[in-house]
Amino acid sequence: MHTDFMSLTSERAPLTLVPFSDAPRPALDLTIPPWPGEYVDTDGVRLHIRRTPGPAQDTAVFVHGLGGSSLNWTDLAAQLSGHASGVAIDLPGAGYTEPPKGYVFDLNTHADVTAGFIRGMGRPVHLFGNSMGGAVSMIVAAKYPELVRTLTLVSPAVPDLRPFPTRMSDPRIPFAMMPFVGPRFRRQLAALTPMQRAEQLVRLCFADPAMIPPHRMDETAAEFEARAKIAWAGQALMMTTLALFRAWLVPPSRSLWRIVPQITAPTLVVWGAQDKLVTVRKAPRTARLLPQGRLLVLPRTGHVAQIERPETVARAVLGMWEAVAAGRW
Repeated sequence: MHTDFMSLTSERAPLTLVPFSDAPRPALDLTIPPWPGEYVDTDGVRLHIRRTPGPAQDTAVFVHGLGGSSLNWTDLAAQLSGHASGVAIDLPGAGYTEPPKGYVFDLNTHADVTAGFIRGMGRPVHLFGNSMGGAVSMIVAAKYPELVRTLTLVSPAVPDLRPFPTRMSDPRIPFAMMPFVGPRFRRQLAALTPMQRAEQLVRLCFADPAMIPPHRMDETAAEFEARAKIAWAGQALMMTTLALFRAWLVPPSRSLWRIVPQITAPTLVVWGAQDKLVTVRKAPRTARLLPQGRLLVLPRTGHVAQIERPETVARAVLGMWEAVAAGRW
């Protein structure tokens, strides 16, 4: 199997060779519907997951970001389906996974739930995480190295302390979390239509919103509409958002940056050069701190490279898998 070595970096990124695979993949079909959903019980949590069929000997597990869900992996999972079966999870409080009573929405708790799910599979997996899911996946890989064969991080939510309101889909969100004025802003946000919310999210996360096919916008809007009818959804999102911000504000001794060097799994870091949510300037440091990390920075790409450029990300992932198998990573 032929492997080319390519490097796509920003000016601030270190020179990093990332193997790109020529392994066969399905033709990119953006019309495929979301993968079927089901529920599994994991350590007291009834997780909603979506399975992608593929070879049984290898499994990829996908963890979404803040405000996202298992829908975020539809196209990348399809691209990898000839090489691994896939499971995309909805973290507690996201998608269709109801958080148990008293659930703590911090990154460590999410990581423990994810690790429990992987442990139940009986073998280590190729772990993927985007944004907050990237931070969760880093914790899993550091705390439970026996569960992770390889790690792929797409714009992981490492600490980025630029002003928060400029990186939210709606500038009213911070005010909705405040006492006294919060209820008024929450009512205003609730009055947005599902499609308006979907459009806000895409403008924030994509470098070029026009790349999204209309039916994918419809799927996103439909999920917003469904979650608006779920009693626990709004509170869970707010609690998860606050927990992520708190994780960025802890003392250095407890920072996510201390977690990164503890990850021993071969790791591919993918970042969009036009990421508005977590600046690409964090990419070189992330890759340098990883003992087996390599960095791929994609031009004309935002915060969700696995959605914006699934073919390119799949080629890089398969290249990593091939290089690891051959002892060249």
